[in-house]
Formats: sequence, C-alpha cells, structure tokens
Amino acid sequence: MANPVDQEYLEVIVKGIVNNPQDVKIERTIDERGVLLTLHINQADMGYVIGREGQTARAIRTLLRIVGAKANARVNLKIYEPEGSRPPRMERPAAVDTSAVDDLNI
Repeated sequence: MANPVDQEYLEVIVKGIVNNPQDVKIERTIDERGVLLTLHINQADMGYVIGREGQTARAIRTLLRIVGAKANARVNLKIYEPEGSRPPRMERPAAVDTSAVDDLNI
C-alpha cells in the first residue's frame, strides 16, 4: 500500500531539513481523534526539526493540519524523543532578596 498523502508530505519536508535523511521513519496511526504521525529521526537532527523555540515543529504541524483539512482528517504530529536523550532541566534559582540593597539608599 502506498503511503497516505499526509505521511508522504511529512517525509518530504523532514528529509529536506535533516542531515541524516536515511534515519527518518514515520509511524501512522488512526483513532477516534484523527491521524497521529509519530516522527522518528536521528538524535543529531532533533534541533533542525524542532527549531528555535519550537518554531519549525510548529510550522510543520500547521502544514500537516492544512493537508489533513483537505482530506477531512485531523492530523497531529508527535516527535519521538527517546528516554534520556535530553539532559535534565536546570531549575531556576530562587529569587534573590534585594531588601538589604534597598536599605543602603544608593
């Protein structure tokens, strides 16, 4: 069976922006909420697909929604991230107490 249009479209877009196109794999599942495309890529290409502050991933999702709308389907994208692929998030430092500086009247 040939790949559905949404899956082919995603494959073409992603293979065009990554350095390891041979590692691009897409799983397509359908449930009551619509079509879910799960994207598997090389870990080194994660930044290219997600983009700065998620802008590239957001744009890809928007394009997939348009492709899905043409076929009367709701298409969602999940970018697979293996467990432990990202370093743990650093917690923000607690707010600094500046009351002592305010008392100096500088």
